[in-house]
Amino acid sequence: MSKFDDIDFDRPPEKRTAAPTLNRWDMLSIGVLTLTLCIGLYFLLVFMSPNTPLNPLSENNVFRGLLPTPTATLLQLEPTWTPSATPYIPPTDTPRPTFTPVFTATAFSLVPPTKTPVPTKTPKSPYSVTVQYISSAKYYPELGCNWQGVAGIVLDVNNAHIYGLQLLLTGFWNDQSVNNFMISGTFPLLYGQSGWEFKLGDIPLNSNGTLFLQLRDQGGSVKLSEDVVINTYSDCSKNMVFVKFKKNP
Repeated sequence: MSKFDDIDFDRPPEKRTAAPTLNRWDMLSIGVLTLTLCIGLYFLLVFMSPNTPLNPLSENNVFRGLLPTPTATLLQLEPTWTPSATPYIPPTDTPRPTFTPVFTATAFSLVPPTKTPVPTKTPKSPYSVTVQYISSAKYYPELGCNWQGVAGIVLDVNNAHIYGLQLLLTGFWNDQSVNNFMISGTFPLLYGQSGWEFKLGDIPLNSNGTLFLQLRDQGGSVKLSEDVVINTYSDCSKNMVFVKFKKNP
């Protein structure tokens, strides 16, 4: 029996069913799956690289639109005024005395001579001066004899200290020129409220009539005392010259 004996050639051929097509729900499902896959890939990218420009919450994107924080500028005080030292005005030269002619003998006369006027007294300086030569160990005991200089105070008529006056020490000491300026009241702890000091050196030396001290007003233009001649000694008991200016009544 042939294998084709079972075939019924008279039966009409069966209709083939068409292949299933994608409907609307299938397309929606595929879209949802694709969107889910994209979201997963996006989160995976953000997880692997947090600073990617696609991450809106990265540090670069968060602070990109913020304005810079202003810094406060500290206020500064104006610089304090520093008083400038008054320039030293050298003393004016004293004119040399003129030649006094020899008086000739006056002829005898019966007419009585006229009365000679009494010369007026030369006004004294506003301040009198007292000079003492003492040991510097009284004020600098730790230095012993290794100090030499001029110091002192300025007092009024009631022995009250006056500070703010100028003192000038000029001349020569140890073959060197001296032109020093000081204000009374600069050394209040050592000598009193009006104390002042000129240090000449660390080794006491002898000098005679080569140093001169003056007291002037605060502006330095008016002399308040005569020129005080200052001598120095190598003797340790007289290595400090202590000068006291006192205002005359």
